[in-house]
Amino acid sequence: MRYSDFSLLVDDVFGSGFGRVLVAEQVLPRLGDRTPAQALADGVEPRDVWHALCDALDVPQERRWGSDRYRQAPPPR
Repeated sequence: MRYSDFSLLVDDVFGSGFGRVLVAEQVLPRLGDRTPAQALADGVEPRDVWHALCDALDVPQERRWGSDRYRQAPPPR
């Protein structure tokens, strides 16, 4: 997953305004108590950040890949 894919999914699944707040402020224990933005800046793979964010917010599997039902979902590591 590329950084651009991560950003598109955040906007699609959470909405652009709320999604940006989540990326900037949602502390994720699975990422060492960092926000998604901090984790990405520290070099954590976008795929791992995405799964951690979705897991923390209980996003169901069928919603994790946005409105494009044909998008290939990268598996969690």
